[in-house]
Amino acid sequence: ALHAAGLAVGLVGVYAVFKFHAEAAIPNLYSLHAWVGIATITLYALQWLAGFLAFFFPGAAPETRRSAVPWHAVLGLLVFALAVGNAQLGFLEKLTFLQSPPARLVGKYGAEALLINFTAVIVLLLGIAVVIATVNADSTRYTAM
Repeated sequence: ALHAAGLAVGLVGVYAVFKFHAEAAIPNLYSLHAWVGIATITLYALQWLAGFLAFFFPGAAPETRRSAVPWHAVLGLLVFALAVGNAQLGFLEKLTFLQSPPARLVGKYGAEALLINFTAVIVLLLGIAVVIATVNADSTRYTAM
């Protein structure tokens, strides 16, 4: 249920971005951040659907479930890494917009720039910690499948 809610919130976020761009006359999908974001939410939706069919759907055979676990885990970790990487692209893009002419709303060493960079570092460290914790987890936890 938590992943379904996350997918729903992600799709609402994508809708909000397209709506904002339409209202502000900003072109859509013009940056690497946008492209990676669309790829990430699409892969997340496919991962959720595959997980639903393999693990929750009652018609899936036990052997199918067992063989799907490693693939599901690795692909899930890759989608997570894509999301963390895309967050980094988003922080960079926002900071670039705020520091670019003509507005120059944020100085290179201003409080806002430091806050954005600090947040980006925290997100990156969290992503690294999650990957390390996932990879180093006890591999026998899947034997109950």
